[in-house]
Amino acid sequence: MTQVHVSDVQETPFAHMPPPLPPRGKSGRRLARFRAFTFQASILAAIVAALGVFLSLVWAGLRSHGIGFSLDFLQQQAGFDISEGLTIARGPHGLTLTPFNAQQTNAQALVAGLYNTLVVAAISIVLSTIFGVLLGVTRMSKNWVARNWAWGFIELIRNTPLLIQILFWYFAVFLQLPSIAEASIFHGSLILSRQGVFLPWLIATASASTFEWFAAGAVLLLVGAGFVRNRPYRYSFGLAAVITLIAGCAITGSPFRVDMPVAGTFSVSGGAGFSPEMASLIVALSVNTAAFIAEIVRGAVESIEKGQWEAAAALGLGARESLWVIVLPQAVKVILPSLGNQYVSLAKSTSFAIAIGFPDLFNVYGTVANQSGRSLEGILIIMAVYLIMSVSIGGLANAYNRHVIRKGAR
Repeated sequence: MTQVHVSDVQETPFAHMPPPLPPRGKSGRRLARFRAFTFQASILAAIVAALGVFLSLVWAGLRSHGIGFSLDFLQQQAGFDISEGLTIARGPHGLTLTPFNAQQTNAQALVAGLYNTLVVAAISIVLSTIFGVLLGVTRMSKNWVARNWAWGFIELIRNTPLLIQILFWYFAVFLQLPSIAEASIFHGSLILSRQGVFLPWLIATASASTFEWFAAGAVLLLVGAGFVRNRPYRYSFGLAAVITLIAGCAITGSPFRVDMPVAGTFSVSGGAGFSPEMASLIVALSVNTAAFIAEIVRGAVESIEKGQWEAAAALGLGARESLWVIVLPQAVKVILPSLGNQYVSLAKSTSFAIAIGFPDLFNVYGTVANQSGRSLEGILIIMAVYLIMSVSIGGLANAYNRHVIRKGAR
């Protein structure tokens, strides 16, 4: 009778397994890091080499046609006017923003186009965010009419090209408004006409120069509050900033006054005016981006656990209060990354302004390239500007997202 030892039975299934690897020492970790560094450096070197070959081929092609690479055209006189936009010029008190004219340089023309692009992008980002959040909330409404209206509007906007929407707002809406002499005036302040949109604006008074010192002090206090971790001290810095602004208004008087637009026979004086091209572009970009933001908001809110709604109801909060006070603040962490992508896409989409003749950066580049014959240099400058603008918007959105995450973690 064969005897079977327990030890033999237990060891047999593991006999084929390799012995455990010895723990990696410092030399092993250094070797792994060296291999990773070498691999990444090789990839970077290959990319740089490919880029160098491409640039050398471009340079050889330009030389074969007798074309050199030069940025001297930026200092040449532009020789053309821009319908709207401010540029940087040297004045009696240093560099100031002034309207562009044909006697200024091509570089100043590009600055005027960049100014228009930044104004349109900034206003559109604010309006699209507000409208998008409201539209996303309406999309989740319990009211059948409101919910389905929001759904239809979102689907219509998201499934039609942005360029067609810009042309619609320009040709079918703003150019169909009455002339200034017959313009619609809302509450004595908002003027809508085919010559543009005019609304009240704040302008500086004589005391604004003195008030600037109080405003600078308030800004420094707010910046200092950002470096303070103790919440009571942070609130104290904010309160001090508010008191500084109030004291500045009390000492210097009102630094700003409201300038109301006044319609004449052929023009409007006072207030702030937006040309029909700028107004069409702002409305189209805001509405288009708002439709995508609405779906981002809806998806983020629906990703929150139902227990949050139940907990809010247990506290006696209604559906609207639960959404705005409990659920939506938690959904911000989910909304922000996608929101940054939409902002970057909006900033790049301002280049569609060329379709309606609005002098944005890309449109002005086209005129400068035709005048100077420097298309390659111009397009490289435009690409670099759009890259910097997009990276800046994305970086600000990511920085705020990290701030929200850290704040939530605490």
